[in-house]
Amino acid sequence: MSDRIRVGLIQLTSHLAPYENLEKIQFLLQEAKQKRVEFIFLPECYTSMSNGKEPTPYQVEEGNELFVAITDLAKKNGVYLLGGSVAYKNPDATKNPFNRCYNFGPNGEVLAYYDKINLFSCDLSNHESKKVLDEHNLFTPGERPKLLEVGPFRIGLGICFDVRFPELARYYSGQGANLLSFSSAFTQPTGKAHWHTLVRARAIENQCYVVASAQFGQNSPKLATYGHSLMVDPWGEILVDAEEGEKFVYAEFDLNYLKEVRGRLDVLRQIQYP
Repeated sequence: MSDRIRVGLIQLTSHLAPYENLEKIQFLLQEAKQKRVEFIFLPECYTSMSNGKEPTPYQVEEGNELFVAITDLAKKNGVYLLGGSVAYKNPDATKNPFNRCYNFGPNGEVLAYYDKINLFSCDLSNHESKKVLDEHNLFTPGERPKLLEVGPFRIGLGICFDVRFPELARYYSGQGANLLSFSSAFTQPTGKAHWHTLVRARAIENQCYVVASAQFGQNSPKLATYGHSLMVDPWGEILVDAEEGEKFVYAEFDLNYLKEVRGRLDVLRQIQYP
């Protein structure tokens, strides 16, 4: 495999109904195939976006109809579907689903999954948006990080609010990650304030490529997301900003350049402070 690899992402405006969302993904994957991009990152909650007050009723469970539909997308298009998350049904029926990042190979096989550890909680009641959001009403938190090896990539998996926790990204870079993924559905107020800074910071601190595929637009009457899906190189330069709208975008990741950046600054040492 070449040291220069095409990596793509899909930016969506997912609504509650899952099959409409999956149809849009399939349409955009046609462009990915034309551009010969096989590593495709999806946004947070791409199958179904709830209203932010209660869990979506359209939950994925291994082997159920929605799960099979997702694996069929990977198989039909012969691509890796990475980073994106779904509401995964909790085996304990008394608890909320997990916000699960599933990763599929081109044969539809499950490569690995990660359950979102850091759930979003934000009081914007004094902001013009008047929003108070708490993902604990929607999801059960995960318990452990997950590093995924795919082709030349060692991918540290994260979801949305996880990007605000540098400890998680640092753990991944310490485990040899060369790419960090943060599938997201940032709200418009927090996105405008912090999104670009946070994503670039995680790239610079860890000298990793970062893919942050995001939701965009009016997902429900009560929820609007920021978009601006990003691909950032290990020096912190933005390779792609998807800005607004539903679309497929891609960039070339150069693993030799990653080695060059890591040779410039020694920032990946694991230092124990007193």
